[in-house]
Amino acid sequence: MSRCAQPLDYETLIAYWLGELPAPAEADVEAHYFACASCATRLQSLAALGAGIRAAVRDGAVQAVTTPAFLQQLKRQGLRVREYATALGERVACTLRADEDAVAGRVRVPLAGVQRLDALQRFEVGGTVQEWRAEDVPFDAEAGEIVILPSAAALRPLPASLLRVRLVAVDEAGERLLGEVTFAHTPG
Repeated sequence: MSRCAQPLDYETLIAYWLGELPAPAEADVEAHYFACASCATRLQSLAALGAGIRAAVRDGAVQAVTTPAFLQQLKRQGLRVREYATALGERVACTLRADEDAVAGRVRVPLAGVQRLDALQRFEVGGTVQEWRAEDVPFDAEAGEIVILPSAAALRPLPASLLRVRLVAVDEAGERLLGEVTFAHTPG
């Protein structure tokens, strides 16, 4: 297989795969990858990666912050998702039933002008606290929303617990707190 002289960038391929491109751009991408074995292979690799991620989410092994478009793709693939819509500053009571594959917190966030978004997460169960930082999480500024997908496998056996997520915009000037949302989990 020969290398492509003008390869499609990964952002374009991902947007195409997620169905996020406007019709003219979608047609251009299709024309290119149907004629280009190199880009077709790259797209197939992305699709395989996506299938693996969907399987990991379905199995409850993934915890992620992602975009509304990615959540829609998971649902189109048959994933049963319980969704909670919220905004920064709110506290949401949530659960995950046995017949559901995943739970998603859809959080409205003002993302205009944000270059990089980090999610500082604090998980509290019993007397135990775990904290971690997800750096450079994917977001769509126009959508004004991010999706928090906690690990279903980790949630299912838990007693009542709290997940606090602080969203921080990061740029060359430093960090700016956008706000915090709290998910109060109860067993399903």
